[in-house]
Amino acid sequence: MPENKRLCLNLLISVNMKKVLILGAGLVVKPMVSYLLQHGFQITLASSTPKRAKEMILEHPNGVVVDWTMDEDARLDEMVMNHDLTVSMLPYVFHVQVARKCLKHKKDMVTASYVKPEMQALNEEAVNAGIIILNEMGLDPGIDHMSAMRIIDHIHTKGGKVEEFYSLCGALPAPEAATNPFRYKFSWSPKGVVMAGNNDARYLRNGKVVEIPTEKLFSNPFKVDFDTIGELDVYPNRDSISYKDIYGIPESKTVFRGTFRYPGWCETMDAMKRLGLFSYEKYHLEGMNHADLMALLIGSIKTENIKEQVAHWLGVDIGTHAIKALEWLGLFSDQMMDRKVESPFEIVSDLMIQKMELGTEERDMVALQHIFLASYPDGTEEVIRSRMLDFGTLATDTSIARTVGLPAAIGVELILNGQIGVKGVVRPTIPEIYNPVLERLKELGVKMVEEYGLPLSENILF
Repeated sequence: MPENKRLCLNLLISVNMKKVLILGAGLVVKPMVSYLLQHGFQITLASSTPKRAKEMILEHPNGVVVDWTMDEDARLDEMVMNHDLTVSMLPYVFHVQVARKCLKHKKDMVTASYVKPEMQALNEEAVNAGIIILNEMGLDPGIDHMSAMRIIDHIHTKGGKVEEFYSLCGALPAPEAATNPFRYKFSWSPKGVVMAGNNDARYLRNGKVVEIPTEKLFSNPFKVDFDTIGELDVYPNRDSISYKDIYGIPESKTVFRGTFRYPGWCETMDAMKRLGLFSYEKYHLEGMNHADLMALLIGSIKTENIKEQVAHWLGVDIGTHAIKALEWLGLFSDQMMDRKVESPFEIVSDLMIQKMELGTEERDMVALQHIFLASYPDGTEEVIRSRMLDFGTLATDTSIARTVGLPAAIGVELILNGQIGVKGVVRPTIPEIYNPVLERLKELGVKMVEEYGLPLSENILF
């Protein structure tokens, strides 16, 4: 082909190529970028960490990196206007600001975050603008919604009822990498993991609302035996009751969403919460070490035998798992904190990030499980289980990144290919979205294993 014709063809391809703006280059973004580039989209990756963004683009001819921060509002406006769709992988507090730009320019939008009331309030505007703002397109929320709704719709199609529903998910180190006393390592937003421990929770159990204040969040975990992994602890995840409406299961007497952790995590986190180690309250800490902080929090005037003092204050034996974990973290040490005015949350989360990062040669793991108790008009009942166990290969190719980034990427692809017609502020809880996304994920090796007709003894008891 003559060179001038080749240049014209390349220009035509570039003009017709759908343009996707991705805001943020965090730990879970790379699989999304790779997928969209492989499937013929033009990508602009705008980030305050351009070096990391460039490592994701890898000099692909259809990828562009822009050094950008959220305070550059005019540049955001211009970028949204010049792209067909915007994906916000920024912290959730910025999503509404991005959504308003998408509304202004009538451009579709995708996020992996929970729908906050401020976002839901934009639904009518999005419908009127003829755009979709597709949220919760990650793992949890995301794959959990889609895999749950596929079974819920199956039960309802048969005329059945969902009597009980449990949805449990955890992003964890693979068993061989769970080598510290917490049995946890960070493969995604470290501060976010710790901040989630400050949530309240509520769920429905046997028709009664159960409220769990944040100080009790980790105090009563129950145990589930998961596939080949063994026994995992479960604690409640935020507001489960709202899912009666989100999933269309008003008949359910029990609705519980929980988080998986290895045994020992909940015991340790409960002790840390009781000590005030996740408090956002600021203290004057100049010239103090970690043992001084512990003494301050328990009201002691001395740091001698601080480990014994803390165990006594908690009312536990000095040899308990929680005390060993706190010691391993360095909270009883004389290491200087080098802080002036700071919160225990910042001190502790920084320590955890420093000591609990997933190693470059270590794998992470995602465990997701739904349990349904279904009843039918003929009087029969069954337990249905839907389960996914997914492993990363290395810290640079994590399961959490793949299970968050790929659903969002597939959502982008479906929207820009005209395969999703619904408009407004949307979750992936309708067949038009969840069926093609789950099928595509299965092709990529991210799959749910569904088991029907299980005996009632397979139901969760807690």
